[in-house]
Amino acid sequence: MKLKWELVCAIKEIDVEEVIQFDFEKKTFAIYHTPSGYYATAGNCTHESVHLGDGLVIDETIECPAHQGQFHIPTGEAIGMPACINLKTYPIRIKSENIYIGLPN
Repeated sequence: MKLKWELVCAIKEIDVEEVIQFDFEKKTFAIYHTPSGYYATAGNCTHESVHLGDGLVIDETIECPAHQGQFHIPTGEAIGMPACINLKTYPIRIKSENIYIGLPN
C-alpha cells in the first residue's frame, strides 16, 4: 500500500512521555514520544471514543483520560480494561527534525 507522508510537527514540540493530537482530513490521531521513539495511533480510545491526546503516557503505555483503559503504544494492543479492542497504528518518519505520519493514499 502506498502511503502519503503528512507533516505533524517538529520533533522539539513533543517531549519524551508526551502525546499530542493530530487532526487530518476529518480523522484524528495520537502522536507519541516514548523512550524508545516516536509512534502514531488512531486518536480515540476504542472503549468510548475519548481522545487519547488528553491521556497519560508512561514509558510505552497510554492511559485513556476517561476510564483509564491502557494501550501499548508501539503495537496499539489494548492492555488494560475497560479497553479491549486494539488501536490502529500508523508509521512515523523523522526527516529534517520533523515528524511525519504515513497515511493510506
